[in-house]
Amino acid sequence: MTTVDKDLTAGSTGADPRRWLALAVLAAMQFMLIMDITVVNVALPDIQTSLDFSPGGLAWVVNAYVLVAGGFLLLGGRLADLFGRRRIFMAGVLVFGLASAACGAATVSGMLVASRFVQGLGEALAGPAALGLIPVLFPDRKERMKALGIWGGLSAVAGAIGAVVSGMVTDLVNWRWIFFINIPIAVLALVMVPRVMPESRMARDSRRLDTVGAVTATGGLVAVVYGLLQAAEHSWGSGRVLGPLLGGIALLGLMVAWEARTPDPMIPLRFFTNRTRVATNAVSVAIFAAFFTYMFLFTLYVQQVHDYSPMKTGLAYIPLTLTALIGAGASTVLMPRIGVKAVMTVAFFGAAAALFIAAAGFAPDASFTSGFLPGLALFGFFNGLAYPALVNGALHEVTGQDSGLASGVQTAMQQTGAALGLATLVPFAFRYVDEHVADGTLPRVAQSDGYALAFRIGAVVLAVAAVAVVLVLEKVDGQMRDPIAEAAEAASGATVGER
Repeated sequence: MTTVDKDLTAGSTGADPRRWLALAVLAAMQFMLIMDITVVNVALPDIQTSLDFSPGGLAWVVNAYVLVAGGFLLLGGRLADLFGRRRIFMAGVLVFGLASAACGAATVSGMLVASRFVQGLGEALAGPAALGLIPVLFPDRKERMKALGIWGGLSAVAGAIGAVVSGMVTDLVNWRWIFFINIPIAVLALVMVPRVMPESRMARDSRRLDTVGAVTATGGLVAVVYGLLQAAEHSWGSGRVLGPLLGGIALLGLMVAWEARTPDPMIPLRFFTNRTRVATNAVSVAIFAAFFTYMFLFTLYVQQVHDYSPMKTGLAYIPLTLTALIGAGASTVLMPRIGVKAVMTVAFFGAAAALFIAAAGFAPDASFTSGFLPGLALFGFFNGLAYPALVNGALHEVTGQDSGLASGVQTAMQQTGAALGLATLVPFAFRYVDEHVADGTLPRVAQSDGYALAFRIGAVVLAVAAVAVVLVLEKVDGQMRDPIAEAAEAASGATVGER
């Protein structure tokens, strides 16, 4: 049974007059949390030169953040429920702000990667807590839906413009400022939050935390990703590759065994009894692996092969951003008419074709219009088309009470996919480049061909995922579902029930 501490819940006597100011503070911080997933991409070549990263090690600038943020996301939400959403949000903001300062001040590659791990932990604490505060601040359903619309819109924009912001800041100032700009937002949040929003927590019969599940899941994924990245520079049979791979698999096996036995699991295994949800989360890993690999290698390609500046690189991503928004809009229109399964199938086959087109456009003498633009625009569109359908598939036959769990699992799978893509497809590209340069191929030619090879492999993975969608998915409700709104509705319902 779930109850609510009424003395800690705003809205018991009406809407809080400070609610819109509080939303502005929460949304500004969420904007920074989401943007930090993509903001580093354009700055990667400058970071590599400045801190002497190896090509394989450079992927950890992205992976360190997404692995910890995804691995501890559900635990962060549980902590917020038990110990106070405002308290955990402020703790997450403090951790994120301090880690951002450490990222910007990094003098060696290891310092930056370690700081990105801590940044991800801050995101895992602050993100779920901030979302949990919205139904407390907005007890009126109409206002709550408006607030959640603003929240979701800003989150989408943050992810889309990360590359553009990164390019401008890196070019005009220095790559370190893509991290330093987080600090004033974090300070503002720490100052304003105690002034404009109440504390809120859910009181439950059990106060157990599934730290074992969170630590083994995250540790296992980190070890697996580390082993895969080592394969870029060592043979698959070497201890540098097999050791972390086997250790990571053992940790993930321990996590499954623990979740099956603990009375309060982070992810109840019953959640995975629905084949549509399982398939949707699996193919989410595939498409986010392809997407983050594309962004990572496209950035290196245009800067290393075509001598693009960081700002020009950021601006080059605008077609992808625009077509992704168009694709998402088309998806919401098409799903009620032709069904989620059909939309998802078209999206995955289309994304696979777009990657083949993108690979064909990679050449040392390619132009933007005829070489890069078709792949950018098409890949952005089909990724945008896929995302709303993936949300509906991940929420298939999920009640409002479990929508927060389903959304958390889907987000974790997306971030896991990003890390696995950088750990598998990127090493294929780097190994190809190293081997062909050693054989006398010009570096610019080897880079173009090696990066295109990674895209072709990603295209095959997406085509296989599309076939899995056709074979496994059940009929899914075509009406667009909003996991953020549903989680908020469930929380609000619990609050109202206790008044």
